[in-house]
Amino acid sequence: MNNLDKRCIDTIRCLAMDAVQKANSGHPGTPMAQAPAAYALWAQVMKHNPANPHWPDRDRFVLSCGHASMLIYSLLFLAGYGLELDDLKAFRQWGSRTPGHPEFGHTAGIETTTGPLGQGIGNAVGMAIAERWLAGRFNRPGHDIVNHRTFAFAGDGCLMEGVAYEAASLAGHLGLGKLTVLWDNNRITIEGRTDLAWSENVPGRFEAMGWRVLKVADGEDLEALLKAFREPACGRPTLIDCTTVIGFPAPSKKDTHHAHGAPLGDAEIRATKEILGFDPDVQFPVPAEALAHWRGQCGPRGAAAEAEWRARFEAYRQAFPELAAEYEAFMKGELPPEWRKALPTFSTSDSYATREASGKVLNALAAAIPNLIGGSADLAPSNNTHLKDGGDFGPRENGRNFHFGIREHAMGAVLNGMSLHGGLKPFSATFFIFCDYMRPTARLASLMKIPVTYVWTHDSIGVGEDGPTHQPIEQMMSMRLIPGFTMIRPADANETAQAWAIAVAKKDGPVGLALTRQKLPTLDATKAEGAAKGAYILEEASAAPRLLLLASGSEVHLAVRARKALEAEGVPTRVVSMPCWELFEAQSAAYRAEVLPEAVTARVSIEAGVTTGWQRYTGAKGACIGLDHFGASAPADILFEQFGLTVDHVVKAARALLA
Repeated sequence: MNNLDKRCIDTIRCLAMDAVQKANSGHPGTPMAQAPAAYALWAQVMKHNPANPHWPDRDRFVLSCGHASMLIYSLLFLAGYGLELDDLKAFRQWGSRTPGHPEFGHTAGIETTTGPLGQGIGNAVGMAIAERWLAGRFNRPGHDIVNHRTFAFAGDGCLMEGVAYEAASLAGHLGLGKLTVLWDNNRITIEGRTDLAWSENVPGRFEAMGWRVLKVADGEDLEALLKAFREPACGRPTLIDCTTVIGFPAPSKKDTHHAHGAPLGDAEIRATKEILGFDPDVQFPVPAEALAHWRGQCGPRGAAAEAEWRARFEAYRQAFPELAAEYEAFMKGELPPEWRKALPTFSTSDSYATREASGKVLNALAAAIPNLIGGSADLAPSNNTHLKDGGDFGPRENGRNFHFGIREHAMGAVLNGMSLHGGLKPFSATFFIFCDYMRPTARLASLMKIPVTYVWTHDSIGVGEDGPTHQPIEQMMSMRLIPGFTMIRPADANETAQAWAIAVAKKDGPVGLALTRQKLPTLDATKAEGAAKGAYILEEASAAPRLLLLASGSEVHLAVRARKALEAEGVPTRVVSMPCWELFEAQSAAYRAEVLPEAVTARVSIEAGVTTGWQRYTGAKGACIGLDHFGASAPADILFEQFGLTVDHVVKAARALLA
């Protein structure tokens, strides 16, 4: 390591120390420990262009240990991505471009939102999957237009989290050779040394999962780091076991948990700067020669890499114009112009479980949308998510059917990475009850506003004999609580088709589909188009309505039958199908008032789940029919009867309101 390299590395350390100290909040030690590895990767190995953070064939970088955010903010500033020194000085402050953890879409150069440990590894696996799938579809001999790597930095905490091992297991099985994860092996967490809770053989475990493991014994050894990063891709993902000293070279706090989650303190920072050869009286020091070297390394090298790729892409366009056009449409997130014509319409003479209808709609759309890809957590036959003639995505196959194994948490994180990479319309599937395993990743998808689709079947006590462990009660309402999450529970096959249309067209957030196991009657297709507005009048009252029945999913049909009984008693009753609250809330006030007129205060909600939340629509004078308790093991029709999801119970509730 020459003096200039050292100056560039130590500048990161000083910026991290000063920013955390000024904010009086943050994690200085990890950026200090990872500074040499970050310099080696960003300044000399990674293919990226600060002038265009979004060019398609760039290498991807994920800081899985998002608490070390001052590392990536320092890199973005030094490399020339547009962050200024004032942005670093505003670390963790209101309105700054340097929030406490990296946020996708908030700061140029951030590929994913990280912070919950281990999630970034799952995202990186998804990005590597997307690269391989797109390469398999578009590359031709002599024309490798998709050829980049995915790098991730992970700490001890990331590797302790279960989601990381789920994702790493999948990556090893698939042989994702263009994925490299650097393990910042500093043996420190917030409570102290890792041996308080962790004593496993990490390299051995990764080798057992099919990874290549490289060892860098000293995280300060720039040549060893460069050699590891430059190892050519092979048929296995790579873990770089990099031994570092957290907080290096802070004299009294390095290699202790005191360097982890709190400022080092003025005295310690002064002493550290003196060790590094920086003026201790200068805050946020950026030596001119270091900044010039950073910008000189990253800018011209990145611009040349992008220019070379664009020249290759133009040659590809000349040779394969249709493929080039399709690739550009994929990367822009565009759908084929005629895709809506693929949506099937279902006859009212037939009945389908909505999971069954979903499978038919999904296959019809997949024929029209070639980058609609995904799979299930070992439940494709039950979820109806298998794409016919789509082929499998496996260690040696590049098809459209993904087999995530029984790894719901990793499946969600991988799905996010596939979407973040660009070029794909990914979906995943499992039973609705297991959305609990996916909630952290679904929340992050909402936070990032990325378009992913979750197929969640077996949506209620209609699961029947599997019993309360498999019967979702609070899950529907729980997912509705996530800001920006679009949760749809269609009432029949035609509403299911509308739900899929919403999901594939959405560009600014995730969509969940809650689908039945049991067969349901089919509604009129023209009426079901109202599902696109979240709620609509399915059955109108015979006169000015005195009562509103509000329902979602399978309970819509119960509402229809109850309306018939109430109308026979002379009660004008309107049935409102409400498959999606979020879409309904997005409609105009006039439309919402038309569907739910304020003058009609007698309202009954019907949903086979917890009732908390329905009061938003039933009002103080309404009634909510549902389950505020767990289910039981019995045939579905018995459960609906025993738990009061019957016409008689709805009619009695309505009578009580009207009385």
